[in-house]
Amino acid sequence: MMTAVPTSGFSAFAVEPFPELQAGVDLAGAITGVLACTGIELQEGDVVVVASKAVSVAEKRYVDLAGVVPGREALELSARTGKPAEVVQLILDFSDSYFLATDKGPIIARHRLGFQLTSAGIDRAGPQGAWLLPVDPDASARALRDALIAHAGADVAVVVADSDGRADRRGATVISIGAAGVGPLRVTEYGGRRQEETFTDLIAAAAGILLGQRGRGAPVAVLRGIAYESSDAGVASMLQHRP
Repeated sequence: MMTAVPTSGFSAFAVEPFPELQAGVDLAGAITGVLACTGIELQEGDVVVVASKAVSVAEKRYVDLAGVVPGREALELSARTGKPAEVVQLILDFSDSYFLATDKGPIIARHRLGFQLTSAGIDRAGPQGAWLLPVDPDASARALRDALIAHAGADVAVVVADSDGRADRRGATVISIGAAGVGPLRVTEYGGRRQEETFTDLIAAAAGILLGQRGRGAPVAVLRGIAYESSDAGVASMLQHRP
């Protein structure tokens, strides 16, 4: 766990124009390819923030909804929330518990990975399919970091970010679900008082201003100038309920 290191300012930019990703794509190669075309190089200490959907596409986490058979609970939840029964069934399949933020939803579920997420992180892929979260987001972040370092030759950190709603308000924010090379928790101390901060969530939220939402088309952002302690503890290490 890191003690706060001062960051007095940082810059951020989207990695774009980004190509449409196909299942099984070499994500590190796609990122460095776009950077090369724009004449930008990764630098020591950069934090590369990647939308979880891009990781899911690279890892082929697609589900054809035609093969999903909704059970009674899914059908009842579908009727209450208006969400397709097949998607609701996936939410139930990949979560340990759930509740409705209002009488009509959204469905807030605790994913089997330990995250509390709207719809258990299930992302629609048009009317026919859906994308699941990566199997192990921290492992995905480590693999991507290793590949980026090999490609770029710069020691960077990686945060996998996911768009998520909150039960107490409308709209979506961005949180971290995987990390490599950066400590997930930061400790601040002032006047003898100590406070833990979910540091990779702060990074993900900052990048979320740039990351693609609903067709924006920028699934990767780079944050430069952030002070952090290198760590591979991963986001799972700070969860209250670990799998």
